[in-house]
Amino acid sequence: MKTKQLLFILLSFLITEATFSKSVHPRKILKMLRSSEILNDHFTGFALYDLSKRKTIIGLNDDKYFTPASNTKLFTFYAGLKLLKDSIAGLQYVERGDSLIFWGTADPSFLDPQFKEQRVLQKLNTAGKKIYRAKGMFTGDFYGVGWTYDDYNEYYQPEMSDLPLYGNVVRFSRIATGLQSYPGFSPGGQLILQTDQSESPARFRIKREIFRNVFHQPNLSVPSGFSQVIPFKVSDDLLGDLLKQSIPTFSGNINFPKPAQTQTWNSISADTLYKKMLLPSDNFIAEQILLNIAASRGMEMNTVVVIDYVKKNFLADLPDKAVWVDGSGLSRQNLFTPRSMVRLCEKIYDELGDQDRLFDLLPQGGKTGTLKNLFKADKPYVFAKTGSLSNNHNLSGYLITASGKKLIFSFMNNNFTRPTAEIRSEMEKLITQIYKNY
Repeated sequence: MKTKQLLFILLSFLITEATFSKSVHPRKILKMLRSSEILNDHFTGFALYDLSKRKTIIGLNDDKYFTPASNTKLFTFYAGLKLLKDSIAGLQYVERGDSLIFWGTADPSFLDPQFKEQRVLQKLNTAGKKIYRAKGMFTGDFYGVGWTYDDYNEYYQPEMSDLPLYGNVVRFSRIATGLQSYPGFSPGGQLILQTDQSESPARFRIKREIFRNVFHQPNLSVPSGFSQVIPFKVSDDLLGDLLKQSIPTFSGNINFPKPAQTQTWNSISADTLYKKMLLPSDNFIAEQILLNIAASRGMEMNTVVVIDYVKKNFLADLPDKAVWVDGSGLSRQNLFTPRSMVRLCEKIYDELGDQDRLFDLLPQGGKTGTLKNLFKADKPYVFAKTGSLSNNHNLSGYLITASGKKLIFSFMNNNFTRPTAEIRSEMEKLITQIYKNY
């Protein structure tokens, strides 16, 4: 009997030793970070947190500030969770006799082909009244603080507005008869398409004039498979033109003070909007979420006002003060520390209280969004938000290890000169080691 007990104790000891030898001690994780040639020629920060134990595991430069890029969208996501209802306010309106007057609520889904359900459009077209848009709700600038004007023609930088239409962009594509656009160009309309007869560049690319809705196409055949998305210049005249195309009873833009009491038509679910922001990292949706919060909560429709409110009321417990200036992360003036990113992810987790719902909204390793080609496995184990600008790449979110541990991490890399693919690969290697062995 004693011999069996001794054998059992010895076997248990060997199993424990084998398990321990496979595990990654926090000191070993730090050693991997510090010994990486790729991670040590630039500014790297890392924070790892045990969500079950509510305890920090390790930190490397986790109290230093980094440019977060699209990790900023996690702040916008949290703001939405705290301040938006289950459905997005599509517009606010009053009825006056034979007229319906509405105010934009910055809902980015209106007339955007990404969103098939267009409840607000249906309601406007069946209201049986003359439709008027009240101007002047948005008090901010059309670009965020620190955005670059060089990117005005790029799909990822549409202008902000109180009444987005079509995502505030024109979508160009090739069809059998040539070039088509959505919304379309019509004679005498506010959108103008011109062919530059004198120029024949190497490739077909359309460019808008920086301060006007005049789009120039080269004197070339439209190539097969061509597509391009270009922001338009937002103006009251353009919005009126586009609204008239979709709403026959639209009667114009007017100055009309918003009364204390209005009615609201909702558009889409908030989760639909969050997912459209987080998975492909949509900058425009991120910015409009903050403005939609303002409209829904009776605030001044201004990004700065909303950010200040969220920081004061919901983010005072971050380890380090958030330097937060826009909703998307396009601005390099945003600055967060890795340990604050971890704390934010913890707050998001607690606010939702539903792990399955949270992980469904985020990019999943090997499966969805910006992580579709990373962390490939039979079952996703990384659920996180990427963030990239030139010379910067970050990843913050959740890691479920092979042993079942729930971790939060923030991995931030700034000011590197290597190709981003090398940084991304090294990050994947380290996080995979933690997944397998922690």
